[in-house]
Amino acid sequence: MLFSALGTMNKYPVQKNQADVIVEVVAMSAESLESDIDLGRGVAEPHIAPPPSHLAPAERVEALTQGLVDLLDQAVNEPWRWQKLLDNSATLWRYSGGNAAMLMAQMQERGKEPPTLVAGYKEWQRHGRYVLKGEHALWVIAPITARADTNTDVEAAGPQTSAALGELTDRSRIRIVGWRGQAVFDVSQTEGEPLLVPRGNAKHAVDPGADHEELWASLVEIAGSRGFAVELSDSQHSLASGYTNFTSHQICVGEWIELDDRLAVLAHELGHVMLHGPDDALGRLYGSSAEHRGLAEVEAESVAYTVLKAHGIDRGPQSSSYLAGWADAVIAAEADSIVSPTAGCKLLSRTDIAKSVLGRVTSASKSIVEGTGAPGCGGRLSGINAQPSLKIDATSARGLGPTGKAFGLPSY
Repeated sequence: MLFSALGTMNKYPVQKNQADVIVEVVAMSAESLESDIDLGRGVAEPHIAPPPSHLAPAERVEALTQGLVDLLDQAVNEPWRWQKLLDNSATLWRYSGGNAAMLMAQMQERGKEPPTLVAGYKEWQRHGRYVLKGEHALWVIAPITARADTNTDVEAAGPQTSAALGELTDRSRIRIVGWRGQAVFDVSQTEGEPLLVPRGNAKHAVDPGADHEELWASLVEIAGSRGFAVELSDSQHSLASGYTNFTSHQICVGEWIELDDRLAVLAHELGHVMLHGPDDALGRLYGSSAEHRGLAEVEAESVAYTVLKAHGIDRGPQSSSYLAGWADAVIAAEADSIVSPTAGCKLLSRTDIAKSVLGRVTSASKSIVEGTGAPGCGGRLSGINAQPSLKIDATSARGLGPTGKAFGLPSY
């Protein structure tokens, strides 16, 4: 829930001029550049065909982009498909929502199970696995980049060593100058050496509650890194179980609710923190800012659902009313753009708005999940050896813990 006086510490990192470029909003936000150079995520759509194998680069990007548009049109017309998109992003959380949708659509078209771990041909070889004879590549959209401080030839972002990738994705030194299709393969299309995929801390299998305690501490820590303190409160502000006050930089969660529900509420409020506020230019442009409460609430709940799903916590029944209303909220935002169009901008279609929502939700979810140490590798082969960007244990957050009263900001 949003508090009436809204503001935010972090503006969503996508430029306004990306409004007309589908992949810049959905497939390659600035926060997900590193993740999408090699791989992607997907959602099942049985009648969206993969692009033909032999296409010119521009034609391939156009075909992939049109496929994503078709997927989002279907998700608006059949709202249950939105939850399928989120389920897929929870498995392949390291990648953009756009590439996710395109990957799963291609696998579904071939009568195969959804992708779970995706990499390029040579990347699989480096891990001792080889693409099966007769398998055809899946396609994702990848950036074409050039160094920001030179006028050298454009370089296509392909598989990199970790050191080179770190240099390539330094946003102060590169610029995206175009897009291209990139061939990848799911693990089900390969054979060879077995892979050891992280499954989280072994003690969680014995005591799932320990996992929830750690997840709570992680979410509190992430809130602190954004400048927000988390407090367990007995106040029922507007009869809500939680709310965010952007003026005082405080998130309040009802102390009367159970731990699982507290996790969901805190993840929901973190969605607001990361996406909605007075400086949310992209939300205002696409009708999902704080002034558009319906779509803003759908975005925040979608973030919470995806984050918890990535940790094996299924909130489908509890989130269903929010998620089922996603199409109505998109259509309402479309109507608002017609009645009160944003100055200097074209009228927005529901597909434009849906693209923005998908990009915003998956980018925010990725930022949170990266900091919470979710099991698995988020669908990215290199994630097998990746360490979470924010290491947290159950006692790292100051305060009394999830059953106590209050938390202060963590120290760094």
